[in-house]
Amino acid sequence: MSDTADNPLAPGSLEGKRVLVTGSSRGIGADTITYFSEAGARVAINYRNKEARALKLVERLSANGEAIAVGADLTDPESVAALVQTIRSAFGGLDILVLNASGGMESGMAEDYAMKLNRDAQVDFLEAVRPLLGAGSRIVFVTSHQAHFIKTVETMPEYLPVALSKRAGEDALRALIPGLEADGIEFVVVSGDMIEGTITATLLQRANPGAIEARKEAAGRLYNVGEFAAEVALAAVEPIPADHTRYVGDISDFQR
Repeated sequence: MSDTADNPLAPGSLEGKRVLVTGSSRGIGADTITYFSEAGARVAINYRNKEARALKLVERLSANGEAIAVGADLTDPESVAALVQTIRSAFGGLDILVLNASGGMESGMAEDYAMKLNRDAQVDFLEAVRPLLGAGSRIVFVTSHQAHFIKTVETMPEYLPVALSKRAGEDALRALIPGLEADGIEFVVVSGDMIEGTITATLLQRANPGAIEARKEAAGRLYNVGEFAAEVALAAVEPIPADHTRYVGDISDFQR
């Protein structure tokens, strides 16, 4: 795992559960799916272009139980359809879906890529995977405080396209909650501050040297990858908050 952190899930507590985490070949996604696997779940590791890394993780997690790697670009309907078929054939359905994959700061992407990935693809992906989800299943959407509170609190200019698109994605997914609940499907958002050691933090630091250190000083501390992944894993099993949002860390700077 990328950072040392205790697994918050009890051994065997997810025995028989079927889990898919998008963007889980590395970082937060990889640590999250490791926690699920260690708790006895059958897990599907999704990757876009890091197949070797995903297969290495599969090899490691197979010691706990069933683990498969499923490649898919969330913005490509054909590859998403193939992912759904693979999950259906391997698992028959899903009990936990973690929407972790996101982006928008990568170089060389189209101007609308952040919105396409963080809003449109999230909704389209959920609709594609929804037939695999039954009553009692849960969806977890992972975001940041900077995105969740972007309507009321400014963020770093370099992160703004990501923040706006992540919030748009969250809003679009929240609009589906009544229909999901009617089918017995639960939905929760996990919002955290900047996470040390992530690709996003690295890209922000590169674009705005000192940005992460400044945020860490203002917040008092920032979670590392393993610590935040533990909170994401807990969000998949603990009671749903009244506002469907699990806040990780202090949010006093964002409450205005």
